[in-house]
Amino acid sequence: PVPGHGSKIPVWLLGSSLYSAQLAAQMGLPFAFASHFAPDMLLQALHLYRTHFKPSERLEKPYATVCINIVAADSNRDAEFLFTSMQQAFVKLRRGETGQLPPPIESMDSFWSPAEQYGVQQALGMSLVGDKAKVRHGLLSVLRETEADEIMVNGQIFDHDARLHSFDLAMQVREELM
Repeated sequence: PVPGHGSKIPVWLLGSSLYSAQLAAQMGLPFAFASHFAPDMLLQALHLYRTHFKPSERLEKPYATVCINIVAADSNRDAEFLFTSMQQAFVKLRRGETGQLPPPIESMDSFWSPAEQYGVQQALGMSLVGDKAKVRHGLLSVLRETEADEIMVNGQIFDHDARLHSFDLAMQVREELM
């Protein structure tokens, strides 16, 4: 027997390029764009996917998910502090350093060079970082600009309780928007 045979497991294409959008469209698959680390081609990729989509046995019409980072806290300052863990991780990745997610720091100024700051800010440009009001505003903008069918949330936060609270705040925003 073949594992999973006949179980109709949903097949998605997760990508961060125009090629992945074209491939998902050609194969008639749902498409998730990795804008949580590669936002530059998001809108162009979604346009390519939707305009070149070919219906398949799996899917009749395009179905797109946009992946974003959300770091939510009770205040903008707290969220920005928590976000420094992800920022540090991206700098370390670019430096070729591996390891676990670092704890947050008070300021990134002495941690990164101007070039590293620019690169990380480009990579994390779709991140929603702030209190509920700021996250709500950002999420509405993402939904309006992308017309996403779904949003996938990533939240790399060092402190487990703060991570759970961030996801809880994000879900509260989602429920308020429904």
